[in-house]
Amino acid sequence: MNRRLLLTIALAATSGHWCDVLGQNTDFRQATEAINATIRANHYHRAELDSEAYRLIEKDVIALGERTASAEEFVEGFNRLWRKGPFSHVSLRKAEEPVAARYARLDTEIAGPDAVTLTWQGTAAILTVNTMSGADTIAAIDTAYEQIVARKAAKLIIDLRRNGGGAFAVVPLVGHLIDKPIDAGVFVVGSWYADHRAPPGPADFASAKPWRGYSVRAFQADVLTRPLTSYRIDPLQPAFRGPVLVLTSARSLSAAEIAADALQARGRARIIGEKTPGAVLSSRLFDIPGGFHLRVPIADYYSIKNGRLEGFGVTPDVAVSAAQALDVALSAND
Repeated sequence: MNRRLLLTIALAATSGHWCDVLGQNTDFRQATEAINATIRANHYHRAELDSEAYRLIEKDVIALGERTASAEEFVEGFNRLWRKGPFSHVSLRKAEEPVAARYARLDTEIAGPDAVTLTWQGTAAILTVNTMSGADTIAAIDTAYEQIVARKAAKLIIDLRRNGGGAFAVVPLVGHLIDKPIDAGVFVVGSWYADHRAPPGPADFASAKPWRGYSVRAFQADVLTRPLTSYRIDPLQPAFRGPVLVLTSARSLSAAEIAADALQARGRARIIGEKTPGAVLSSRLFDIPGGFHLRVPIADYYSIKNGRLEGFGVTPDVAVSAAQALDVALSAND
């Protein structure tokens, strides 16, 4: 990357007038150069960037920058290209502030009342979780389990059919259902591939340092300091010991897939619905000149039992359409 481009990125990231640069006098070709350089500098496995599929999309992004006339057109075109990209968790959006300001409040953001709902069909509890992000999501899941246990639910149905992923609400969702600590999977970063030609396997997982917690900021700082990091989930009280069914669809993404896999792999839940898409990477945002935020995957994820989930997803135990999944779960004999 040339010195002029580096200076532009630094100025955009530190400017106190971030909104003033948004979409105004934007050099979209320069933005595409910054995007491609940022992906290459931060992607978890550089070898994946040598594929023909990635080189083609990289050229398409440059062509997009050469013909784009507005920030809206640029963002829409970029995300359209990457919806069929060679790996997940790459996206672009207009920014109203630097990434540092965005991350400063990330762990305290509120998802809203639609994030978690608890309903009942007779003695069956239906816990619908539509995101894995939000401090209130974590609190709402804890509260829901208190009610589920207090009312002695005959079975629990966890509905993840519209869950687009997010952060660490996986911890309470799984933690109230287990009786001993589990390692759900292992995150793999670029330093692993600097010393190994092959991805990690079961024999390597034991060397991964466990990570616990809820903070996205802390996780992103920690995960890059070592080649492998295991995702440790501890038991939480109150504990629900009854049967569990998890509903999935083609819209169950990322952290939702991690939760479904963790419960299925340990025989703690049956999965009913559709195979999930396999969009399971850990990502972070970067500032791009012109007032954009670019999401780049910085770590891959391997299930302890089922291996890599990116591109493979979670296969249901009972395959039905997403629309039928709840009815099938309610009628299931557990």
